[in-house]
Amino acid sequence: MAQGFDELAAFAAVAKERSFTRAGAKLGVSASALSQTIKGLEGRLGVRLLTRTTRSVAPTEAGDRLLQTVAPRLEEIEQALAALADMRERPAGTIRITAGEHAARSVLQPGLARLLPNYPDIRVEIVVDYGLVDIVSEGFDAGVRLGEQVAKDMIALRIGPEMRMAVVGSPTYFAKRPRPLTPQDLTDHNCINMRLPTYGGLFPWEFEKDGREVKVRVDGQLTFNTIRQRLDSALQGLGLAYMPEDVAAPCIASGDLVRVLEDWCLPFSGYHLYYPSRRHASPAFSLLLDALRFRDR
Repeated sequence: MAQGFDELAAFAAVAKERSFTRAGAKLGVSASALSQTIKGLEGRLGVRLLTRTTRSVAPTEAGDRLLQTVAPRLEEIEQALAALADMRERPAGTIRITAGEHAARSVLQPGLARLLPNYPDIRVEIVVDYGLVDIVSEGFDAGVRLGEQVAKDMIALRIGPEMRMAVVGSPTYFAKRPRPLTPQDLTDHNCINMRLPTYGGLFPWEFEKDGREVKVRVDGQLTFNTIRQRLDSALQGLGLAYMPEDVAAPCIASGDLVRVLEDWCLPFSGYHLYYPSRRHASPAFSLLLDALRFRDR
């Protein structure tokens, strides 16, 4: 296939230039090599394409017909190749990413804010989804999950720091109930539940201390699948909420929320961007990886 393309490109150049020497200079090959290429094409087709004299070269009737057919196609191919070269110089394309709500807000958006203003031809689509979707079958270029959730056959890039969870409630809530001292004490509290498809239903609150891991199935009047609703409900005094530390931190600092069980909430692996090992990294995707890569300062 490549040989046939090269032969047609050589023929078109000679036919247009009416000279092996000028066509050879344009293509970067010698006139003699070009002549051999044309002879090979004529031999394969079984028809003479060029009339050669000592002073000139001109297409035959068959050659002229072939030139009219292939020349526009060759130009289209050259334009397409030029466009690809331009993409290497100006990265472009759409990148689709699936991520949870917190990862999208805390990690992806800051990274994209650094990247996108400098590369207007790169487009990024983020789909917030708590399920562990198959990124290949669903047409995503990459996904973002916690380190321990990334499948072994994927390439994983760390894009965020270690995380901690926080259990929080409002001062008005604790004015009526004692603060829990152990995770087991949560069973006596009105807790705001999380429903995440990743865990097959209600998410158990996970704790660890002195090498001991504890999971508590809490109960309460409210169940949500977004962080913002859980935070708002905790602020309204409707129960205890369990959420990423950075989300609750401003409200803890202002006194609007009170943190409990802090010594039971240890750091764990943060967010990783993952993608298929067989994926060929386009210039745009490579830039995205570099913009999101976690750098411990």
